[in-house]
Amino acid sequence: MSQSCATEKDIYLPRPATINKTRMMNFTELYMHLSMDDVALEYKPGQFVEVSVAGLGEVPISISSSPTQKDGFELVIRKIGNVTSRIHKLKPGDKLGIRGPYGNGCYPIHESKGKNLVFICGGIGLVPQRSFINYVLDNRDDYANLTVLLGTKCTNQRFFHSELFAWRKRDDINLIETVDEVDDCWYGNVGVVTTLIPKIEAELSDACVFICGPPIMYKFVLMALAESKVPNERIFVNLERRMKCGVGKCGHCQINDKYVCIDGPVFRYSDLASVPEAI
Repeated sequence: MSQSCATEKDIYLPRPATINKTRMMNFTELYMHLSMDDVALEYKPGQFVEVSVAGLGEVPISISSSPTQKDGFELVIRKIGNVTSRIHKLKPGDKLGIRGPYGNGCYPIHESKGKNLVFICGGIGLVPQRSFINYVLDNRDDYANLTVLLGTKCTNQRFFHSELFAWRKRDDINLIETVDEVDDCWYGNVGVVTTLIPKIEAELSDACVFICGPPIMYKFVLMALAESKVPNERIFVNLERRMKCGVGKCGHCQINDKYVCIDGPVFRYSDLASVPEAI
């Protein structure tokens, strides 16, 4: 077999990983801590892996932990199909297949140094953003003000409760939450995540802004940022929801001349001016 054929085959070959810990975070999201059985997984904030169940299939999942974490890596998996339903039944000690990490468009950890950072997260959009947020917290002196805006549909869908509580107690991160639907247990802001943007108007003037959430959220967040005169060059959007094979072969994530799995999943918004279909 030629070297090129061997390389082509290897990109589809998963490596075994062991599940160390699991816990349900709400009704649909499963937290999972894993370790590779061979060589530790090296990754950057914003990258993802293909997670496979033997004989059933695989799904692309964003890495939620910071690469500063050296004892394994963390995923949050939503139960939405056959593969993820099977993964939700697995226990510590069980095995999964891992391909990756993938994605060349990562969070700009070097370019962002010394700047104010604003993360706008909608629901499960916190999961990939959390990788860079915790990286910043672990390298806190390298960055200026850190603000996280988090919007969730209702309190039952919130997750990472203890971590959000710890962030709120720190004086070097500003976490502001909102929920769309109020209940008796919620005493914070009520409304979509864009209602939080006017609260940080001063910080936006020179901040790098990172957005991740459901598709409908992007349009309105980007409109609000335009009204606040945030340049497109300082806005980064995570399009991780579009991926499938992870290596640009299936075409599922192709948007004109760009492949989310190869060119992204994190894009500078100004680079998407020629592909309005992306948002």
